[in-house]
Amino acid sequence: MERRSFLRGAVIGTSAAAFGGTLMRGAAYAAPAQPGAGPYGALGAADANGIQLPSGFSSRVIARSGQTVSGTSYTWHNAPDGGACYANGSGWIYVSNSEINPSGGASAVRFGSTGAITGAYRILSNTRQNCAGGKTPWNTWLSCEEVSLGYVYEADPYGVNAAVRRDAMGRFKHEAAAADPVRQVIYLTEDESSGCFYRFIPTTWGNLSSGTLQVLVAGTATSGSFTWQNVPDPDGSPTATRSQVSGSKKFNGGEGCHYANDTVWFTTKGDNRLWQLNLANSTYELAYDDSLVVGGGAPLTGVDNVTGSSSGDLFIAEDGGNMEICIITPDDVVAPFLRIGGQSSSEICGPAFSPDGSRLYFSSQRGTSGSSSGGITYEVTGPFRA
Repeated sequence: MERRSFLRGAVIGTSAAAFGGTLMRGAAYAAPAQPGAGPYGALGAADANGIQLPSGFSSRVIARSGQTVSGTSYTWHNAPDGGACYANGSGWIYVSNSEINPSGGASAVRFGSTGAITGAYRILSNTRQNCAGGKTPWNTWLSCEEVSLGYVYEADPYGVNAAVRRDAMGRFKHEAAAADPVRQVIYLTEDESSGCFYRFIPTTWGNLSSGTLQVLVAGTATSGSFTWQNVPDPDGSPTATRSQVSGSKKFNGGEGCHYANDTVWFTTKGDNRLWQLNLANSTYELAYDDSLVVGGGAPLTGVDNVTGSSSGDLFIAEDGGNMEICIITPDDVVAPFLRIGGQSSSEICGPAFSPDGSRLYFSSQRGTSGSSSGGITYEVTGPFRA
């Protein structure tokens, strides 16, 4: 089976051997010849913010939980989690969820054309444990509640329109969302040890007020074909959505989700795996599994949020592990891109690129304190591959 490049649509063969060079699905991964040496080179010494980066890259702190965002009067939320970026005239906006319960919600930081912070504000309030989510093609933010019978909320990153609860997208322990403008659906992950993978088909594309929730149906193998079946009762009561359709495939703790070019990538934290759905031929396969690395020492563990760059690279944040954001290139090189030191009780969340691809935003949810009140949101700039 062939694999498509994440963003460019190029076809890449899948028969090559190895981790540190390439991945082999369904086979043991060989040890890397040059540990940590990805397309950007090895990580350097930690900078003033405690972040190890490749040569040519630098970091800055954008916001800290409980403190006012620089140049504004807005106090940044606790436990920053999933995020996304939006163009805003000559500047841009970074949106970030708050994974606390109660309160939750989401906030935004606005940047001018030079990267200077020009504002910060709340875009969603009075929700519960907003974990990940996803950006829509019509430039709204889908903020997902990671609680039993949780909802999806559609928020305005520009802070103009009030957020709206989208009941039709189902009630379950929501994690991430990814929009597919070709098939006009939204893919959804579920953070349960026996969770499912869903898609929501809006009645009208661009309007999430009504539609059909479907669940992926497939065998128990790590690759094969799949179909979709309607979830009879999307409100998940009295029977959980994941238990309503016979043959629905179970995934161990669904996390980040990313769509590009007829492919959906999503992670499962319970087994440290990256999955891909090949939508053009309705097949699925296991794209990365740290347990298959020969001799241990996998560069990517604790898989969580995922995003893609314009070069076709995937950037996957770790929940724990070595507190790294790792890169998987279109030719399947797997390596750390950055590492945060001194924050082993935290997790990395919300990786997202600025619209021009020159800046990467992300958060350490609990920072050095290990508490939700210690969250730190960062920006990394440097020579990202075009």
